[in-house]
Amino acid sequence: MIDRKDKKPEAVADRRDFITGAAGLAVAALGASQAQAGAHQRAPIKLTAEDKTAKPIGEGAVILVTGANRGLGLEFTRQYAERGARIIATARKPEKADVLNALAADNKNITVEQLDVTDHAGIDALAARYVDQPIDLLLNNAGIGGNSSNQIFGRLNFETFEQVMAVNVQGPMKMCEAFRKNVRASDHKKMVAVSSSQGSIASVGSPMLYWYRASKAALNMCMVNLAAQLQRRKVIVGLVTPGATATDFIPEQFRKAIKSIQEPPVAAADMIRNIDRFTVANTGTFFNYDGTIVPW
Repeated sequence: MIDRKDKKPEAVADRRDFITGAAGLAVAALGASQAQAGAHQRAPIKLTAEDKTAKPIGEGAVILVTGANRGLGLEFTRQYAERGARIIATARKPEKADVLNALAADNKNITVEQLDVTDHAGIDALAARYVDQPIDLLLNNAGIGGNSSNQIFGRLNFETFEQVMAVNVQGPMKMCEAFRKNVRASDHKKMVAVSSSQGSIASVGSPMLYWYRASKAALNMCMVNLAAQLQRRKVIVGLVTPGATATDFIPEQFRKAIKSIQEPPVAAADMIRNIDRFTVANTGTFFNYDGTIVPW
């Protein structure tokens, strides 16, 4: 657990922001051609026989979403609610989640809960309140970038590394641990984490974002490990990534540098489509937004 009492504001980035510098650094490092390649270039997914047996998550299902107050988390909540699912939508500061609260006010199937994924006691308390509730999909969406200025070799901020790992890796694993019985008791039995292609070691072509990349690579390893452990219990574990998306992870002034960048509703729909594809047979898979598999 991170002790933030004596942290200077500039030492640890606020998790609400991926930071302006990270987006600029990413675009500069990748170059125009790679930035375009990282954007959405969707083609129809070729469904396998296995895909066709997968059951879409919709009406009657119960879904727990972390980081549901904005961006992709908000879109997950909105779109699954439109499918008729019941959503337990968590946010660190629900009293400031105006859009999420308005959405919940209009939909009785959305319940807003306070949760900070670095607060392990808080996670346990939430799990205790829902102890008898089957959860069809545990969707670990909450994450931070860590501010690129804290990730420059030669002046690396190691306190930031601790926080990025606490949010992006320890948080999802603690959620999976705390709600494992709820998921196992459900019909769909899925645990999914939102990762990033930045966590793909095989895809690294230029140096940047040491802490963010390391956290997503670690998350991928933890989730693949968990998939191997829970497969015999028919619990499905998966990873998805939205590709280039116009959320505050990429500040507005840099979005125009990425060709065909998608809005959150499209990116969330892509991931939901891929979440539906997870089965016991392909547990542990890391699906890109276009339905292909992200290299290790």
